[in-house]
Amino acid sequence: MNDKTTLTQELNENNEPMATTLSEKSRRWQLALGVNDEQQPPLSNRDERLSGALSALYGSDDSKKQGRGSLSRSAPKVSKWLGDIREFFPTPVVQVVQKDAFERLGLKEMLMEPEFLSAIEADVHLIADLISLRSIMPEKTIETARQVIEKVVKELMDKLEQKTSEAIRGALNKSKRSFRPRFNDIDWPRTIHANLRHYQPEYKTIVPEKLIGFMRQQRRLADLDEVVLCVDQSGSMATSVVYSSIFAAVMASIPAVKTKLICFDTSVVDLTEDLTDPVSVLFGIQLGGGTDINQAIAYCEKQIEQPTKTHLLLISDLYEGGDEVQLKQRVAQLVKQGVNVITLLALSDDGRPAYDAQMAAEFATLGSPVFACTPEQFPDLMATALKREDIMLWAADQDIKAIRPLE
Repeated sequence: MNDKTTLTQELNENNEPMATTLSEKSRRWQLALGVNDEQQPPLSNRDERLSGALSALYGSDDSKKQGRGSLSRSAPKVSKWLGDIREFFPTPVVQVVQKDAFERLGLKEMLMEPEFLSAIEADVHLIADLISLRSIMPEKTIETARQVIEKVVKELMDKLEQKTSEAIRGALNKSKRSFRPRFNDIDWPRTIHANLRHYQPEYKTIVPEKLIGFMRQQRRLADLDEVVLCVDQSGSMATSVVYSSIFAAVMASIPAVKTKLICFDTSVVDLTEDLTDPVSVLFGIQLGGGTDINQAIAYCEKQIEQPTKTHLLLISDLYEGGDEVQLKQRVAQLVKQGVNVITLLALSDDGRPAYDAQMAAEFATLGSPVFACTPEQFPDLMATALKREDIMLWAADQDIKAIRPLE
């Protein structure tokens, strides 16, 4: 029995019920052999992708020459292939496939080639792939991977930092007035109105004697709003983890808020101390594994000192492997205490995510807004949250389809 047949069996044993029909047995043989028999029912689009992913690595030499397999030396193809195998197989099997790919296809050497580095574009999927491969990379390759990640992170930070900073700083309390405002805090309509009598015809302008602006709150560190990003680092959330880490690093640089980053699978890792270096944060992530959301929320709960000043963003597909009953009790208690609990099913551009629909509806019923969000929308979401405005109304204005509570 070849490696591909063994992996196909692993897929069915871990992700699908036991086959009892001839058509299902035929399907498995087609996947194992890498052929699509015209006399048998055609493979689904998903099975075609699975067959292609396996054939690229385990196909025969002849099939590769005929164009059925191989990854070639193309960064986009490698990125897509690595993403596919994470979708189709559980973590232990993914690790086996990745090791085989390094040995059979020379991906190790590929990562170290200047041509490969020059072909890479700012793509969070590629970052996720490199992070997931980290445990099987030699030290020299890890350094190369770090350079690639630094390049991608810099481009993403340049793109996202300004909008995020402006949105969050714009969420400051502007209800109080100051007559000695900083330039950026001047309320120009009020200032002009108050100084109309000082209009200078010869210069066709107003020379203001009195400036009116917004009073910045001088708050102690202990009084700052706190944002806790609690991020699911299971394999299906890979791109969300990358974006969450970058946003956490951006927000950590803004004095107006205190930011914490908590990542979890079946264990919990607090990466708050590393937020000054987003690349180190990403290298601290362990993509893959199971999911224990309850344990992660329990950890976050212990970090909260002022519930009414805390915004907890749970970024997860809500497929819970831990105690579901206790998880819902914890979330309900946090909402009752005044914590602004927001649940993001994804923080990515990947389209509508897969998620536990029942759990999502139950979270919505508990009072936590539940929806997916793109990186472009995230800064405005945070500004809305910090102002304690209606998140659901904001989502509707953004044409975001939020999860409805149970009736």
